[in-house]
Amino acid sequence: MIHEVFMPALSSTMTEGKIVSWVKSPGDKVEKGETVVVVESDKADMDVETFYEGYIAIILVESGDTAPVGSAIALIAETEAEIATAKLQTTPAKAQNVTTSPGQVADVASTVAIPTPSQNGSNVGDGRIMVSPRARKLAKEMKVDLSSLSGSGPHGRIVAEDVEAAANISTPVRGQSVVEDTPVRAQSVVEDTPPPPATPGQGVPMNTLQNAVVRNMMASLQVPTFHVGYTITTEALDTLYKQIKSKGVTMTALLAKAVAVTLQKHPLVNASYSEQKIVYPANINIAVAVAMDDGGLITPVLQNADKLDIYSLSRNWKSLVERARAKQLQPQEYNSGTFTLSNLGMFGVDRFDAILPPGQGSILAIGAARRQVVASNDGMLGVKQQMQVNITCDHRIIYGATAAAFLKDLAKLIETNAQSLTQ
Repeated sequence: MIHEVFMPALSSTMTEGKIVSWVKSPGDKVEKGETVVVVESDKADMDVETFYEGYIAIILVESGDTAPVGSAIALIAETEAEIATAKLQTTPAKAQNVTTSPGQVADVASTVAIPTPSQNGSNVGDGRIMVSPRARKLAKEMKVDLSSLSGSGPHGRIVAEDVEAAANISTPVRGQSVVEDTPVRAQSVVEDTPPPPATPGQGVPMNTLQNAVVRNMMASLQVPTFHVGYTITTEALDTLYKQIKSKGVTMTALLAKAVAVTLQKHPLVNASYSEQKIVYPANINIAVAVAMDDGGLITPVLQNADKLDIYSLSRNWKSLVERARAKQLQPQEYNSGTFTLSNLGMFGVDRFDAILPPGQGSILAIGAARRQVVASNDGMLGVKQQMQVNITCDHRIIYGATAAAFLKDLAKLIETNAQSLTQ
């Protein structure tokens, strides 16, 4: 039999994918569960596994090319003798419209590890169980029936921890987060690093991530937004940072913690609009905008930022950045934010307005902290360290007074009670 390899849907918004590289070549033997191709989706690269044992007969979409979700990108023959038959069926030029004669192709199925999620979020929405390679290997070694497990990975995917739990083997937890054993390989991240310059006079095609940013920004333009600015004195926060910096605490974590704690008092600012409803998320997840080294943005998410202590939060942020650079971010680690921070202060930017991310109600733009001459209440002049912040809000659900009250409480926390961020 001959099986088609389809372009997978790696996210709910993905309409097409780009072939980053083929791990296998025509004629190569492949085992069930083995990675055959790396596909780039909106913001990540994903290893795509095969559910079949056989031979790569023909590659329909070459590295660097794109194809719509659900279209065939390769054919796998179960035997070497069937390779020639597969080659007769189609050519790379017909990648978008693979045709097969009756009886030539049986049991056609996608080879991807993460298919389009079913409406109920089930792991077996289309009859296939999503299992990571390590989990599959462990299940075989431990004699665990995969069909009896419920996956804890993305879209219900069964991961190694699920197999170990079924076999009553404890899995050590590193820090506060659990890292999936076959992770998404996100594009390399370097904070605020611009893409390499293009050759003058030439047009450079946008990559998949940049195109995803374009789509998101166009969607954002459909939302009525407004901006509110506020000046915050940061001396107390700076003093705290100097005290605990040696313990691995980052300023990003401090700002995220301060925002998350303030959002506890202002749940509407953490909410979003959806189909004439105000959606209040169960958690406060702070996304932080980070520039990609090859263009575009990604937003690693500090989940439950209000509940974690500052040291765990800093470890999580360090882990997110490291795994992003190692191409190991999971989708939920960059698309589950409920509120976003965008900080250009390291460039010396005084103030700016950030564009609202789709699916969120607010984003906070943070400028550089600078020494400013300030008049006190008694008319005396002094010098204080201050930064400008501007919040962008969805005016369908958040009004000016609500945003102003949030910023006032955020400033009060940073200026007069910064030490509480360590509690």
